[in-house]
Amino acid sequence: MVCRKDFEAIGTHWCIDLPEALDAQRVECVLKKIHDRIEEFDRAYSRFRVDSIVTQMSQQSGRFAFPADSASMMTFYRRLYDLTDGAVTPLIGNVLSDSGYDAAYSLQQKSMMVPKAWDEVIRFHGESIETSEPVLFDFGAAGKGYIVDIISDLIEAEGINSYCVDAGGDMRYRSVVDEPLRVGLEHPIDTKQVIGVASIVNRSICGSAMNRRAWGDFHHVIDPRTLTSPKHVLAVWVVAETTMIADGLTTALMFATPHVLLQEFDFEYAIVHADLSLSVSSSFPAEFFVT
Repeated sequence: MVCRKDFEAIGTHWCIDLPEALDAQRVECVLKKIHDRIEEFDRAYSRFRVDSIVTQMSQQSGRFAFPADSASMMTFYRRLYDLTDGAVTPLIGNVLSDSGYDAAYSLQQKSMMVPKAWDEVIRFHGESIETSEPVLFDFGAAGKGYIVDIISDLIEAEGINSYCVDAGGDMRYRSVVDEPLRVGLEHPIDTKQVIGVASIVNRSICGSAMNRRAWGDFHHVIDPRTLTSPKHVLAVWVVAETTMIADGLTTALMFATPHVLLQEFDFEYAIVHADLSLSVSSSFPAEFFVT
């Protein structure tokens, strides 16, 4: 049995499983720390908040102080940027907003422009980011996975070593007795079905489906080089040591081959292509039923 807590934050549903043996007062104390940390993260990185650092950066250039966790995420983004020839970039914010995925969720396309190259706009120095002009960042490719890792580390710092943190399907799971967690893999066309079940132990799993957050000719992944959403992939799942890596790679696999990414990262993957064919790495921990 577990103590399960559900709540809404950063535009998604969270479900956190903690050991049933924890007393109620301790659970509430941990939950308060979790909510406070999510709020701090959102106040820094959200492009949907008028009071965020990201929104401030969209209004003026300069040097901006971020939380201490920014260096790890920015370093990861730079690696993905290089491996995908610029397709995965935090500079995608204006592209997403102009496509209709803006702060008001208007879903109304405006004039879109290819963003500038990373080195034309961004310099990051430890816990600060310097921009040469106003720019709207978006950290949707890996940010949710990273806040899952941050919350998981917070839980472990409380001496809790068995837990599951699930933020809208981006999950990190730990078990001191190595008990596996079974996760259904949703069919990318018929969302009432699963195409398989993954079984993870002390790992993270993330998925990205193109039927989610779709409007007009776009879905939530847009190639900044062509200003179009990829159509050749319907869904991707990645299992990795951290949720940030798993989350970021579900997007990167839209633009780079597994072979390229496996030279830099340790992960397992499953990809459903547009023709419903399936590509699966040799050790992806799942049983598939249909595609």
